[in-house]
Amino acid sequence: MKHFRIVLIIGLFVALGAQLPSEEKKAGTPGVTVDNDARTVTIDAKVAPRKLPNLDKIYPLEVIACWPAPKGKKAHETIVIIDARPSDVHKALESLGLKAGKPIMGQGEPKGPAVNVFFLIPDSTGLDRRVTMDKAMVDSRNGKPFPKNIEWRFTGSTMTSPDAAKDEKIYGADYSGTLMAIFPVTSETVLQTELTIKQEGIMKLEVNTKVLPKEGTPVKLVIEVKK
Repeated sequence: MKHFRIVLIIGLFVALGAQLPSEEKKAGTPGVTVDNDARTVTIDAKVAPRKLPNLDKIYPLEVIACWPAPKGKKAHETIVIIDARPSDVHKALESLGLKAGKPIMGQGEPKGPAVNVFFLIPDSTGLDRRVTMDKAMVDSRNGKPFPKNIEWRFTGSTMTSPDAAKDEKIYGADYSGTLMAIFPVTSETVLQTELTIKQEGIMKLEVNTKVLPKEGTPVKLVIEVKK
């Protein structure tokens, strides 16, 4: 009996030990998963509706991911919608050793470490297919894909005062609901590109429906530390 107990205890330690690496490898908050080995942050998302019922037209894309309407201030200009708090994504990127830079709005150059960004889209086999931003978007004026060499930067968000009557500031992206901005139309975001506000007035970006699934489809948005 004593021998049996020893074997059982050893077996439990082995079983628990086998689980520990995966627990250390993947952690996060609801909707946000950190993979320390792959050096990625994965955010649960859904393909966003491009036409909101309260608006009379479809607006060109200005962001990649934000909260759904009515909380998300850019919900009419996004590829995907998320439920995760942008500040949780910020913390997740910091847990991988990245340090936020400085976002901009309008003129200037955003600062911060460069990262890779892509979607994981379920295909007909049930496996995830990697879709980069140059394949996810097209310019509706000419059908050209989004530039492949555009750099995404972990800028972090500015702080904001949601209530002017109170001397209180919060993480701005948790107020706007914006996670990733294509153009510097807001500094209340976690990631920005190097594209300028002038280019925002020229490019008319739209979802590439030949590549991305229908609206409402669950997808994954992945932010990867550059090697």
